[in-house]
Amino acid sequence: MIENSPTTRSAAGEQPSYNRRAARKAALAAAVSTSLEWYDFFIYATAAALVFNATFFASGSQVVAAVNSFATVAVGFIARPIGGIVAGHFGDKYGRKPVLVASIVLMGVATTLIGVVPQTNIIWLAPVLLVILRVCQGLAVGAQWGGAVLLATEYAPAHRRGFYGSFAQLGVPLGVVMGNGAFLIVTSLVPGDAFLSWGWRIPFWASFVMLFVAFGIHKYMEDTPEFQQIESKLAAAPQRKSPVMEVLRHRSGTVFMAGGTYLVGVVMFYLTITGAVQFATTSLGIPRADVLTLVLISSALLIPLVPLTAHLSDVFGRKRIYGIGIVGMLLWAIPMWELLSRASSDNLWPMAVAMILSVVVMSFQTGPQAALFSELFPPEVRYSGASLGYQAAAIVAGFAPMVMVALIAGDPNNAWRVGVMVAALAVLALLCLIGISRSTAATPKARADSAPGPLPARSTAV
Repeated sequence: MIENSPTTRSAAGEQPSYNRRAARKAALAAAVSTSLEWYDFFIYATAAALVFNATFFASGSQVVAAVNSFATVAVGFIARPIGGIVAGHFGDKYGRKPVLVASIVLMGVATTLIGVVPQTNIIWLAPVLLVILRVCQGLAVGAQWGGAVLLATEYAPAHRRGFYGSFAQLGVPLGVVMGNGAFLIVTSLVPGDAFLSWGWRIPFWASFVMLFVAFGIHKYMEDTPEFQQIESKLAAAPQRKSPVMEVLRHRSGTVFMAGGTYLVGVVMFYLTITGAVQFATTSLGIPRADVLTLVLISSALLIPLVPLTAHLSDVFGRKRIYGIGIVGMLLWAIPMWELLSRASSDNLWPMAVAMILSVVVMSFQTGPQAALFSELFPPEVRYSGASLGYQAAAIVAGFAPMVMVALIAGDPNNAWRVGVMVAALAVLALLCLIGISRSTAATPKARADSAPGPLPARSTAV
C-alpha cells in the first residue's frame, strides 16, 4: 500500500524521496482512472454522431440534425474549464487525491444516467436532460485531468516525469478504444432499430464500474509526495488567496500560451475520432462498423506511441518533442482531409491512412504534454495552472465537429477546408510554444524551483 511508502513524507525544505513501487502504483491509478473517465466522455461523442442525430435531434435535414447533436457535445467542452477551475482551487488547497476521487464519482453517475434518458413525445425533455448530464461530464473530466496528471508526475523522479506522466495521457486512447469497442460489440449484436431504441444505452450503463475505481483510489492511496511536502506550509497560511486567482494574476500568460499550444492537438483529435465518424457515415456512405473499426485501430496505435514519445521528451526535452508534433499536424492537416474525402465503402484505404498518420503526428504532442504542463507551474498552484492550460483549449475544440459540418456543408469536395482550419491552429500553436520557450528561459530560477530534483545532463525538460 502506498501509505507505507517512504515517498509520502519528507523533512521540511527537502525534496521528496522517490520510490519506484509507489510511482508505478500512482501511474497505474492515473491510467485506470483517466481511461474510464475518457471512455465516458467519448462514448457520448460517438453516440451523438451515430444515434442522437437520428433520435433525440432528428429533423428533415441531416446537417441540422448533426449540428444540433454535436452542440450537446460542445456543451461538455464548455464545462471542462469550469471543472478545471473548481478542481484547481480545491486540489491546490486540500490535495490532489480527494478532488480526483470526486471527479470520478461525478463522471460515473452522470454517464450512467445518460443511459436512462427517455425518448418521449415531450420533445424538449430528452435534450434538456442530455445537456444537464453532459455538463456534469464536462465538469468531471475538467476536474479529473489535473488530478491524474499530478498523481503520476509528482510521484515520479524528475528525469522520468515525461514517461510516468504519459500514463495519465494513455487514458485518452484507451478510452477511445474501449468506447468504440463497446459500440462495435453492441452494433454487431443488436439490430439497427433496436440499437437506436435501447442498444446504444448499454455502453453508458457500464460506466457504473467507475464508482468502484473511486473507492479503490480513496482507500489505498495517499496524496502525492510534493503536495504533502507543502501541505504544512499551506495549512499555516489560512488567509491564502484562491490558487486559481494567484495563477491567473501572476501566470496568466503561461496558462493561455499552454492552451494555445494544445488547441491544434485537441481539435485534430476530436475531428479524427468524432468528426470523421459523422463525415464518413453521412457524407461518404461508409458503414458504421467499418468507421468505428478504423477509429479503434488508429486510437490503439497511440497506446505504445504515447509513452514512447514521452520517454523521448525525458531524453531530448519536452518542448522539442512537443514541437515536432505541432509541425507534423501542420504538414498533415490538409492532406489528411483530402484523403478522407476520397474514401468510400468500397475503398477504405484513404481513410485508414489519413487516420493512422493523424494519430502518429498527434502522439508527439500527447506524450510529453502531462509533464510539460505540470512543470510550467510551482506545486502550490500546479493543479490550477496545468488544468487551466489544458482545459482552456477545450472550449474551442468542443465546437470543432460543428464547424467541420458547416465547412463541408454536405459536399465531400469541401473537406480540404477543414484541413486549412487545422493548419491555421498549428501555426498558432507554434507561436505559443515559442512564447513559452522564451518565458521559461527568462525565469530559470522559477523553473528550477518547480522541479523535485536535478535533471540528467541531456534533458531539457522545460
